[in-house]
Amino acid sequence: MTPSRLTRRHAIAAGLAALATPGILRAAPLSEVTNRRNASAFVTRDWRDHFDTLGKGAILADIDSRALHYWGPDGETYALYPSSVPLTEELTRRGYTEVVRKRVGPDWTPTQSMRERDPSLPAYMPPGPGNPLGTHALYLSWPAYLVHGTHDTRKIGRQSSSGCIGLYNPHIEELFAKVAVGTQVLLL
Repeated sequence: MTPSRLTRRHAIAAGLAALATPGILRAAPLSEVTNRRNASAFVTRDWRDHFDTLGKGAILADIDSRALHYWGPDGETYALYPSSVPLTEELTRRGYTEVVRKRVGPDWTPTQSMRERDPSLPAYMPPGPGNPLGTHALYLSWPAYLVHGTHDTRKIGRQSSSGCIGLYNPHIEELFAKVAVGTQVLLL
């Protein structure tokens, strides 16, 4: 095996390990990110740059770096997760909202515009392995916008949603346990 191939293989393995372990990640400033082909180029964020107080906690979904940041109300709890983001800017909603409801085992009803784009979508899907909302969902004050899990792990780190922010199922389960209804959210 050539040295360049060995280096690339190690880099890929390190990247996959980093995606699987969000609590261990060290988010790098954008100026330090050198490999533009990465699925997620995590950028360091500070909650004070975006929120006046932590209140019940704060979630920042960074569309450009495809990462979700969570700060707990105690000021000590912090988690960083790779995420999926909307397919296009047209489907992307940005701004401040909040978590208004939480649900384990969410069901899914595609919006009319989703069914127009893809007529093969079912009218309704109950909770379970085929459900695109995964195992847990955080509903935002904007109708039809959620932070949710996904059973399709290929979507994480990509532009793949119709507007929602998606996380690996183990990550949404972890976040779900930390987040209270009323947690402030910013999609940036």
